[in-house]
Amino acid sequence: MAKIYNFSAGPAVLPPSVLKRAQAEMLDWHGTGMSVMEMSHRGKAFLSILAKTEADLRTLLNVPDHYKVLFLQGGAIAENAMIPLNLLNGKSADYVVTGSWSERSVKEAKMFGEINVVAKSQPFHYVPDFASWKLNKDAAYLHICTNETIDGVEFDALPNAGNVPIVADMSSHILSRPIDVSQYGVIYAGAQKNIGPAGLCLVIVREDLLNQAAPIVPGVFHWKAQSENQSMVNTPPTYAIYIAGLVFEWLLEQGGVEVIEQQNIAKASLLYDYIDSTDFYRNDILVRHRSRMNIPFFLKDESLNDDFLAGAEANGLLQLKGHRSVGGMRASIYNAMPFAGVQALVEFMQSFAQSHQ
Repeated sequence: MAKIYNFSAGPAVLPPSVLKRAQAEMLDWHGTGMSVMEMSHRGKAFLSILAKTEADLRTLLNVPDHYKVLFLQGGAIAENAMIPLNLLNGKSADYVVTGSWSERSVKEAKMFGEINVVAKSQPFHYVPDFASWKLNKDAAYLHICTNETIDGVEFDALPNAGNVPIVADMSSHILSRPIDVSQYGVIYAGAQKNIGPAGLCLVIVREDLLNQAAPIVPGVFHWKAQSENQSMVNTPPTYAIYIAGLVFEWLLEQGGVEVIEQQNIAKASLLYDYIDSTDFYRNDILVRHRSRMNIPFFLKDESLNDDFLAGAEANGLLQLKGHRSVGGMRASIYNAMPFAGVQALVEFMQSFAQSHQ
């Protein structure tokens, strides 16, 4: 099989060792005679998988004991509705818009109550200065997207929100760097970028926020109900949880998020440094807010876009087309993308630029 590097924004590249282990355990998990896909979610075998997956995640992110970890379905978009359903309950909430996904979060949340956009970047090239945010000290929560997958904007710090809990969509950079979970009320992330396959959404929620849900919230959407039932109000996405667990084990084997962060810095620096060194390509994001995970870039002559993508694919560099709402190119270089993949991309970009000057 030809060597390829997959730069997809999600579903995204997974560690080869994880895929090989899943392949080896496909038909018979640890002598049970069953695939994980066939197991009862309430059986001893799967419950052991679930317990270890949660324990490893808690180790990786140093999750405090007074936070609950939920393994839910519906992706981050479902959480855009579940957040106001679980937290708003007649109050208002503050939202900051720094890209396409936080903009969508606002749209979803407005169906459930009063949502105030307290800061918005225009265009989506930076995080607005915290001093400009018009925060409400009585808000139910403050919502941010700490890494915008489409636009390539990443928070480099957190605002002082006082007693207002910060709710963060971390879908596209969770586990890529250390975080202080205690600074957040809720962290949520779709799995299909740095965690595992699509179908799973991770939610980390502070215990005191479990009792604020509106009376109309169905059990399957109720964080407290899910917490009390081990994320099993309905049948959980068992195989996606299993793969997530293998990814967490892989991260621990690498040395944890502290080590993986250094690798991510090296990969992102290599690509950004090359883009900045030439006028053939450009990245429009304010340097301090550039994402390490999702790097959009544009060719000076966009009539060459199709030729660039065709040449990249011929060289085993896949899924580089930018999001349809933005255009250009985008390289998503999540934890599982090796440094060699970014090197190969930069080498192709150099060659393409030289042949099209």
